[in-house]
Parts: sequence; C-alpha cells; structure tokens
Amino acid sequence: MVITMTANQSARHVAVIGAGIVGASIAWRIASRGLRVTLIDKAEPGSGASSHSFAWINAGAKQPIGYHNLNRRSLEMWPRFAAAIADDGDVANVGLRWGGKVAWETAPDAAQQLQARVQLLQSWGYPIRTVSAAELADLEPSLEIGPVAAAEYSENEGQVEPQLVVDACLRRLAELEASVLTGVTVSGFSLNGAGHIQAVQTESDEIAVDAVVLAAGTDTTALADLAGVKIPQAESPGVVIRTTPLPPLLHHVPVVYAPPLGDGRREIHLRQCPDGRFMIGEGDQESLAEDDTQAHADDLLSRAACYLSGLSDAQAIPVPVGWRPMPLDGYPTFGFTNEAPNLYVALTHSGVTLAPALSQLAALEICDNARADAVLSPYRPERFAAMTAEEIETMAHPRAAHR
Repeated sequence: MVITMTANQSARHVAVIGAGIVGASIAWRIASRGLRVTLIDKAEPGSGASSHSFAWINAGAKQPIGYHNLNRRSLEMWPRFAAAIADDGDVANVGLRWGGKVAWETAPDAAQQLQARVQLLQSWGYPIRTVSAAELADLEPSLEIGPVAAAEYSENEGQVEPQLVVDACLRRLAELEASVLTGVTVSGFSLNGAGHIQAVQTESDEIAVDAVVLAAGTDTTALADLAGVKIPQAESPGVVIRTTPLPPLLHHVPVVYAPPLGDGRREIHLRQCPDGRFMIGEGDQESLAEDDTQAHADDLLSRAACYLSGLSDAQAIPVPVGWRPMPLDGYPTFGFTNEAPNLYVALTHSGVTLAPALSQLAALEICDNARADAVLSPYRPERFAAMTAEEIETMAHPRAAHR
C-alpha cells in the first residue's frame, strides 16, 4: 500500500526504513520538525517485533547506571510523548497505563537476589521498595500469592500498546504530509564516491534522499551491510502468548512477575491489555524461547491461572515466535555511521521503553546536525567496526557455540 501526501518539496528528505514503534516515532519527530519524510516498511506498520513486545515500560532491570538512566529518562517522557501523538491528547488512546509492577519470590536464593536488586536500584534513586506479603496482597487483591520470601513494588512503571502507538504516529504523519510506503522491500542503496546514500532502491522504484534512518529491527544488519556498515545482532527469539478477552482482572498494578511454581519451569509475567486480552510470558525479558505451540501456550496460561484464577475462563492463543532486535552487546546502536555518513542507525532492544527518548535524540542529531554524545557515545555504531567475523558469530549464536 502507498499513502502519499503533498509535502514541502524544498525540505530535506529523510527515508525511515522500518515502521515499528522506534521507526514510527522517529519519523513523526523529524516530520514535526519540518523535514520531508518517507516511512517504508516491507509489511504492515507495527507487525514486526513491536507486535511481540510485552510492552512493559520500565528502567528497573537495566544496567549499568548510564543505561538505567537512559531508560528512566525515557520512562518519564512517556506521558508527554503519548499526549503529543494521541488523538485529542488522550493517552488512553495508545493504551498508556501506570500503576507499577509487583514481583515476588518463594525460594531463599531468589529472594536474596530480589532484595539485592532493590537495594541497588534504591541507591540509584529509583522508586522501588520491598513489601510484605500483606502489602503485596493489598496492592493487587486479585492475585493468589501463596508463600512469599521477598517481594518488591516498582511504583513508577507501566504499560502501553505498541500497535496503538504506531497507528497514532501514522495519523500524525498524515497530518504532516509525510509519505508511508507499506509492503515495500528495500533492495539496496545508491551511493556516491564518498559513501553517502543518494537514493533508496526498492523492487520497483528509486527514492532520492538526503538521509536514511535504518530502524528495521532484525533486518537492520542485512540492510546496513548493503551500505558497507557492520551492525551485528545477537540471536534473540522470544515467545509471548495472548488470551481471549476477559473482564478487568488486574485493578491496581498492571504488570505482574510471579515466581516459578517449583516444578523446574520459569517464572511467569503477565499484563492485561485495554481490550481485555492478557499477554503472558515466562522467564525474564532476556529469556530465549522458541516454543510457540498451542501446548506451550496452554501450559503458560494454566501456570498463570495459579496466580490469577480469573484466567481459567480464557483460552490461550499462541503467537508465532518473535525475533527481537538485539544489538550484539545488548545495548542500543544509535547514530550516523562512518562508512555511510548520512545513514542513521536506530537499533535497540527495549524499544517500547526507549522510544520517546531515542526518537527525540535522533531528531536532534538528524534535524540540527548536533551530537548528543553525552548520552549516546556508548551506543555508537562504530563500536563494532573492529570485530572479526568469528567474534561476531560466537556472540550472536551463544547456544550453538557451546554445543
């Protein structure tokens, strides 16, 4: 599908490749600064990694402190960002909901780790605290908690619906007379002698550009290679399931991390979407998982129902395994590249939390020709330039390396 609006033809033209939550946010930011924008996606906007995201807005599990602070900055920007893109400024239109996250542990070793994590985050000034079993029950009375060795509450965390965010950005782009190309595959770049991209090549067209933002998630590595840029990624499959809609079950705290049931399977995390469906996953947000069968979905739902009995009335809907954007060292890769000086790479895990801050920083660097090095210097693309193919392969496929 091609949606084309009449834009200011004299403005600098930027192609943004990838219409997930990061790419759509950057496209809106730079279009709102007066640049001419073409947003390109090989499928439907939001259908990639954004559609598989647990969509928990947080800074709690992010280390070291510099990365934590970047996530916290973005977390605190979400209300203003959501109001700017949402219809009539109503943040509920993008599914933004606050209320925090609760987690608890039953095993002594895990309880000690939870307490140590809380102490570290408190030393960084993060609003998290340990709570008693009674306080946990008061925070979310619908939960069936069971034994509690240690529990935590992060009061400032929340959730959002990535697809609603992407859709809102597209509506704002339409108002700004941007162009949106969907179902369009980028096949290459036309480069000049200095490595600058002069045009984006698709299967049927060539689009002249002044700059390119590469926000194509897992496709970023292959697309960057077309411009001679090395952007390695780690293999990062993830599985979440959805349920059929239910009445509201979580009334106070939108995000819940429940402990393992003691049968060797991992912990459960869950949240309820505005349409009544639940999203359920297991392990932490870095867990690698590829089992997207109905049997596994049914198992996840039954385990979650041990903590939230109302889930027994739902049916589990498996979601195909999602391959998540994951820069090789786990940290964002953001900025213009040395090899193709007008190519801006925008690749990150935790794109839901980071979209407000990283899109703002990208707009600053693209529109103002500035460098936000005080924030982004650890995350520049050139940090991978000296890596060998063997080093990349070992880091990208750690499970294969240890077989």
